[in-house]
Amino acid sequence: MYIYTHSEFVRHEVAEGHPERPERLRHLMDHLEREGILSDCPPREPTDLSDAQILAAHTPEHLQFLQRSAPTDGIVPLDPDTWMGARSLSAARLAASAVCSGVDDVLSGEETRVFCAVRPPGHHAEADSAMGFCLFNSIAIAALHALNQSTITRVAILDFDVHHGNGSVDICKDHPEIMVCSSFQHPYYPNRMNDIEQANIVNTPLPAGSDGDDFRRAITNSWLPALERHRPNLILVSAGFDAHQLDPLAALNLQEEDFKWITREIVGLANQYSEGRVVSTLEGGYDLDALARSAHAHITALM
Repeated sequence: MYIYTHSEFVRHEVAEGHPERPERLRHLMDHLEREGILSDCPPREPTDLSDAQILAAHTPEHLQFLQRSAPTDGIVPLDPDTWMGARSLSAARLAASAVCSGVDDVLSGEETRVFCAVRPPGHHAEADSAMGFCLFNSIAIAALHALNQSTITRVAILDFDVHHGNGSVDICKDHPEIMVCSSFQHPYYPNRMNDIEQANIVNTPLPAGSDGDDFRRAITNSWLPALERHRPNLILVSAGFDAHQLDPLAALNLQEEDFKWITREIVGLANQYSEGRVVSTLEGGYDLDALARSAHAHITALM
């Protein structure tokens, strides 16, 4: 298994007190090192991706807006939630590049599982807008990158972040070869794109207070039949851990065992349909210890 990360990710600055802070990634990587994961999977660094890869998912106006907005020093708000510092654009490009690099690795047969320890997250970024802490939609960029390879005709994006993956739905909804399955607390942020009804979009809303049993039933009843129909050649995962019961930003009650369960389900699906190929990238998760333990459970299940 490969793990991608980069020192640039902790240089992406946000406002004081912002939940998507650099300490998230530092704490996670320290935990993985203590647990011996990084000894088994020495981290790899992505290189920058091309504008063409970004523009497969985002409008030219969006890329130009981010380029214009990036400060030379200090930080600037794009909206009340989403901030940019001098290194943020570089970090966001490298985050998307990490997921694309993971796709290249699993398609080459070099590896079958990849986890990308990145920030900023990406799944809220729509084709023409940054939002929800996200600048570029890394997972959608990677899905479209995968479809440019001759061996891939169907991709699944599986998103178990507590917030709906509106950006992934927005970018991929008109690509029937990409199935987006998103579980999320509802009603809750971002309250966008969650009412789309079409074959390649599987929205799985969960009321506040839902626990692991509720989550497992919902996934079993909605995602699994859809994925059996879609039979993806490649599975990409938006791995958000903010549905954990300790997370300060939401009100679902998942625990580490629930993230381990869904990862095992994903691995089983990948073994059945996708030659075992799974590329996962970090999205949310804002309680530092819950994030570290949950991501560790996810990674060990992928391994």
